[in-house]
Amino acid sequence: MTYTEILVEIVGWTGALLILLAYLLLSMGKLTGQSALYQWMNVVGAAGFTVNGWWHGALPSAALNVIWMLIGGVALWQIARKKDLSTSAR
Repeated sequence: MTYTEILVEIVGWTGALLILLAYLLLSMGKLTGQSALYQWMNVVGAAGFTVNGWWHGALPSAALNVIWMLIGGVALWQIARKKDLSTSAR
């Protein structure tokens, strides 16, 4: 394996672990869907899956994970917006 191939695999497995850990923490009640940490774990994890899927030519998986990242990005934007509104109301 080349350095690039190893790096792509590490990025993909790291993404998988992040998404699984986020889901585990959500299921255990340690995080909520409105948690910035939960959303960041999903966004970064999906980015890892996107890189890995694209590299391996798994375009449906890569496309799904781009959408997953966009959903997480919108959720993060809404979380930040709510935080800004609540601090400006004081």
